[in-house]
Amino acid sequence: MFRRSPYKNAAQLRGMVAPGLVTAASLDEVRRIIRPGITTGELDAAAHDVIVARGARSNFQLVRGYRHTTCISVNDQVVHGIPGGRVIEAGDIVSIDSGAETPDGWNGDSAITVVVPGGDPVVAARREELSRVTEGSMWAGIAALARASHLGEVGAAIQDFIEANPLSTGAPAGILRDYVGHGIGRKMHEAPSIFNYRTPERGADVRPGLTVCIEPMMTAGSDEVFVEDDEWTVSTVDGSDGSHWEHSVAVHDGGIWVLTAPDGGASALAAFGVVPEPLA
Repeated sequence: MFRRSPYKNAAQLRGMVAPGLVTAASLDEVRRIIRPGITTGELDAAAHDVIVARGARSNFQLVRGYRHTTCISVNDQVVHGIPGGRVIEAGDIVSIDSGAETPDGWNGDSAITVVVPGGDPVVAARREELSRVTEGSMWAGIAALARASHLGEVGAAIQDFIEANPLSTGAPAGILRDYVGHGIGRKMHEAPSIFNYRTPERGADVRPGLTVCIEPMMTAGSDEVFVEDDEWTVSTVDGSDGSHWEHSVAVHDGGIWVLTAPDGGASALAAFGVVPEPLA
């Protein structure tokens, strides 16, 4: 599946800015309208409208057998949830994954997790904690990318962050092992793979021209998951909650730039001492 070179020239990197911003806009709209009573299908339609209005198309719909603009995963669903008639309830933890391809063939891919206001405050606090740790581990991985020589250092940084920030249960969040980050460019999924945990392998070289999606997928319990009967949705075996955060990131001569964040990741990366540099 991953066959293209992960390294791009300066002009190609600049071409990836637009789809990143379109993707970010689609998720901003979902975040804006999500509320108790809305369906996952309605959220998907809203993301679709934003992408089309900006002259792009959903790259999720280019995946064989998938016809939706987003993946929306609720509570014990971690990733790849199919939008439809499910009604969002107060206190739900909802992960939304979206992507866009611009007419020139470049792609963006990003995911957020939202805890819907209301419901049991204890449950909501636990879900906010899971989302916060998952998001933080993503930014730790992105910050590591700014200094890394090989992608293996990114996975180690993600795991280090999770282990240093245990959940209120006292245990670290579970890290999905079979679902990982990836390169991005002319296709939504390209080489190389990026693990969200330490491995013996050094991984691909981190050098200018690399464009990758860093996307930790976490659970509040066991990391054991299964694929539901729809052949897409990945849910936890123990029923624990899931969270998914993702950004597309470019490495260039001046440093790194988060393509799916309007500020390039500056606000979040400041806590890690990293200053992203815009693509020239």
